[in-house]
Amino acid sequence: MDNRKNVDVEERHVEKKENNSMVMATFIKYAAYLIIFFGIIWFLIEYVFPMF
Repeated sequence: MDNRKNVDVEERHVEKKENNSMVMATFIKYAAYLIIFFGIIWFLIEYVFPMF
């Protein structure tokens, strides 16, 4: 007599769907924020701080 239970294994295939155009748009947006931020910092260091 076999005491093992007969268990059906359900396989799930989860596909992560990404919208690559949205990923690139978000990357470009934050890259632009960083460039503007570092541009302001550079301006302050080069032109404003030497005045003091």
